Amino acid sequence: MELFESLKQKIKGKNLRIVFPEATDERILKAAVRLQQENLVEPVFLGAAEEIQKAALAAGVTTSQIKILDPNNYSDFEQMVDAFVERRHGKNTKEQAQKMLRDPNYFGTMLVFLGQVDGMVSGAVHPTGDTVRPALQIIKVKPGLTRTSGAFIMQKDDQRYLFADCAININPNSQELAEIAVTSAKTAQLFDIDPKVALLSFSTKGSAKSDEVTKVAEAAKLAQQMDPDLALDGELQFDAAFVPKVAQQKAPNSAVAGQATVFVFPELQSGNIGYKIAQRFGGFEAIGPVLQGLNKPVSDLSRGCNEEDVYKLSLITAAQAL
Repeated sequence: MELFESLKQKIKGKNLRIVFPEATDERILKAAVRLQQENLVEPVFLGAAEEIQKAALAAGVTTSQIKILDPNNYSDFEQMVDAFVERRHGKNTKEQAQKMLRDPNYFGTMLVFLGQVDGMVSGAVHPTGDTVRPALQIIKVKPGLTRTSGAFIMQKDDQRYLFADCAININPNSQELAEIAVTSAKTAQLFDIDPKVALLSFSTKGSAKSDEVTKVAEAAKLAQQMDPDLALDGELQFDAAFVPKVAQQKAPNSAVAGQATVFVFPELQSGNIGYKIAQRFGGFEAIGPVLQGLNKPVSDLSRGCNEEDVYKLSLITAAQAL
């Protein structure tokens, strides 16, 4: 089944609430109204109602059925401030919290944390740091993890793969790379990808020697300890991970080589280059980045996104909340 049709079936009628901090942006408005009309998501907009309604009128949509919350006029604001100060364990004073929570991304993230919404989609206007920083400070990563990471779903015709980390961690160490591998496998399952995880390198099974290769090989061992039932191997070159004939030559005893579906890159530079080569040369659609490892879903749009991007990432965010 096509990816987004599958996601729609999973979330339809579940009344999942997604908060949009950038509610005066035309792309956000149009996508959110579509999601509501199709009974896929219950949008929540942040901002002054008059400004949002004015923007909606200019965009040719109606927001009369969408809940609007104004951080500057919110009845439970002081309770939210107290909850934020407690969550930050004294790292911010009450006065600082009052100022920070006027920011729509912090306010929206607190709504997610408090369970008043199920997820957040932002980044159409704000840079990545403005979206990710509140999530890391408030929602934080799942137990056993030290960081979040960014995965891309790579889709073309009936082919579907997952690439990580292509968005967040510049140069993860072995432990961090192992976490990314295990988390990526779980993300893959959400998108109906049977996870066979390859930790990539320029070496296959010791064919080259360097600290970079050792890092990947150690990460593979650590990841296998974290999830012994996971189909995972490394270090593998991309051709050994992907091409069955090459796998037979380079890694004949591997249960993953030649059939990998989840590709974990050794650092951000290669991950970012790799997904863009697949996108531009290979004709794959790159869907993401999907932020993975957080306790609750927060998604970061590109500022160059269009309405369809907002719509699709909202579906992903809602599916993550299930």
